[in-house]
Amino acid sequence: MSDDKQALSIEAARLYYQADYSQQQIANRLGLSRPTVSRLLQHAKQQGYVRIEIHDPRDTLDELAARLVEHFGLKEARLCHSPLDQYEEIQRHLSETAAEWIHDNVKDGDIIGVTWGTTMYAVARRLAAKPIKNVEVVQLKGGISHSEVDTHAFEIAHRFADAFHTVPHYLPLPVIFACQPVKRMAEEDPHVRRIIELGRRANIAVFTVGVVSPQALLFQLGYFDQGEIAGLLARGVGDICSRVIDAEGRIVSPDLDARTVGIRLEELKTKESSVLVAGGAERLDAIHAALRGGYANVLITDQYTARALLDHV
Repeated sequence: MSDDKQALSIEAARLYYQADYSQQQIANRLGLSRPTVSRLLQHAKQQGYVRIEIHDPRDTLDELAARLVEHFGLKEARLCHSPLDQYEEIQRHLSETAAEWIHDNVKDGDIIGVTWGTTMYAVARRLAAKPIKNVEVVQLKGGISHSEVDTHAFEIAHRFADAFHTVPHYLPLPVIFACQPVKRMAEEDPHVRRIIELGRRANIAVFTVGVVSPQALLFQLGYFDQGEIAGLLARGVGDICSRVIDAEGRIVSPDLDARTVGIRLEELKTKESSVLVAGGAERLDAIHAALRGGYANVLITDQYTARALLDHV
């Protein structure tokens, strides 16, 4: 092999792989034909002047998912790859991955229980239609609030139902009542009782976790007085289905829990697929608490949150 061919091969490779020149641009620059440039590039690879490595982020995601399954005793973990460790970016990719999981796994005759909130709304907007039969969609908790803050509760159920060609079953009550007797009275209504029972029978439950902070959606809906808020902020780390839990996944306030309308947390443990969709540093403690409590057997999250969960103390 001549020194000239070696030098030309290396020069062509640098222009092609490092400077992003096309083969025709390289040919024009070096005064060669395009087929000659193609042979020089092939020669550069064969001689080891060029080494091409492909990094597939899915390899890392699969490894992290397997570790999450083992560490938290899950049936499945599915991870999205977010290019940035920022909540808005994570939520965009997370909602796409969750919508794909739902589309892949829902089958004829399933009962899908859904909650509400910004993450669930993002998932619902990305659901693709699937031609299956006899699916039912039901709200797992009350969807009416006392404020003007939009929970998207009814639109989420509608979009889920629309994707699976069915009619949603709404739970047309506040998620939290002022006192237990009024809540028990509301639940005695035959229609309400039927919807709550359908939620208990759901074999797939899709939910997220909220943070416990004054800015969190649950705390903006007018359900709590200042004393209750102070107690929840002092002891709670997250909420699932509007039921506030501590770092171990235990209910913080039995009284508040008794005033909450919808599926009980213990009932999530009985589901064929109890799907937690959540990610981001702000929600890390809440996600960890939900997993410690055993409320999810399927976790959908991002790679940043996955690593932080595995390192969580």
